[in-house]
Amino acid sequence: MRPIWPEDWQALLAGIADEGVVRNLASAPWPYDESHAREFAARAVAPLYPRFLVTRAADGQAVGCIGLGPMSDAANDGEKIELGYWIARSFWGQGFATEAGAAVLEVAATLGHRELVASHFLDNPASGKVLRKLGFEPTGRVEERFSCGRGEMVPAIGYRLALGGEGGERQRAA
Repeated sequence: MRPIWPEDWQALLAGIADEGVVRNLASAPWPYDESHAREFAARAVAPLYPRFLVTRAADGQAVGCIGLGPMSDAANDGEKIELGYWIARSFWGQGFATEAGAAVLEVAATLGHRELVASHFLDNPASGKVLRKLGFEPTGRVEERFSCGRGEMVPAIGYRLALGGEGGERQRAA
């Protein structure tokens, strides 16, 4: 894992410009084109909400993206921090999401986050397996969530994870 740099736009586009990937995401549009990849790669990163390019250790090839962000449905009970990720189709089932997720959980705890939320669309059970491996627990709620790539509301299962630690000061990612 490493930070995303503006020059990574082509690697991002190569992995995410796949309807099978985008349909599992809430905020990525379909079709996903060069302008979307350039904008995402150049986007400023908020210190408490880092995002990373997931890369293969052997050769540094980009395999996906993972990060933290404020919950987009913020009409809820206080601030919620959401874990989000995607892995390029050719790398599905190889453990990249789980490994990157574990690393981001450590970053989240270091930044002072006490709880994370996540969700997956009902028709993407593989993501639920990743979340459970990371220690997330289902909330027992299925809620409609907008999928930009599908252009419609889609049922999603919610998850929650309490992070360890004793309430210290928040730190900021570099």
